[in-house]
Amino acid sequence: MSSILSNIFSTELYTWIIIPLLIFVARIADVSFGTVRVIFVSRGLKYLAPVVGFFEILIWLMAIGQIMKNLSNPVCFIAYSGGFAMGNFVGMCIAEKLSLGFVMIRVITVKKASELVRQLRSAEYGVTSIDGHGSEGDVNIVFTIVPRSEVKSVVSLIKAFSPKAFYTLEEVGHVEKGFLPPKNTNGFTKSLNFFKPFRKSK
Repeated sequence: MSSILSNIFSTELYTWIIIPLLIFVARIADVSFGTVRVIFVSRGLKYLAPVVGFFEILIWLMAIGQIMKNLSNPVCFIAYSGGFAMGNFVGMCIAEKLSLGFVMIRVITVKKASELVRQLRSAEYGVTSIDGHGSEGDVNIVFTIVPRSEVKSVVSLIKAFSPKAFYTLEEVGHVEKGFLPPKNTNGFTKSLNFFKPFRKSK
């Protein structure tokens, strides 16, 4: 009797807990891989993106395979949906950590921007400044292109200079020549330098 109960318990545990948990984890992994793959594609890492895509689809097939085997188990559907939602969150966190590429920061301020320009240049950022005219009078416009990993530092300088300054951030697809500060990259990002020779030409 005890062995029968043990078998039933093991089967129920496997069906209602272990399988949904595996589906949940697999879905987190494949959605996260998908996010990273899109980043690699946009950065031109055409040899690395297919490798990530291979594992993305492989994990997805395993997850959907378990779903098809357990169509009568509603917990599996919840686990699949929950894993997708969590995978988006994890993927965004990974994208933040990777900090690949460059961002153009445009600052528009009614305050004279000479001090901001000086601070940015002291921090080894390339800066271009021009005079402009806004709806309320003359303004100064400052442009700088920085590695994504440096955005927080530059924004901190802008806010310290003028808390009310208007600024925008724009993704930069390709940067060539010009003055760019050295990127402060983490170990994983540094390892991507290996794939730079394989980047597609622009």
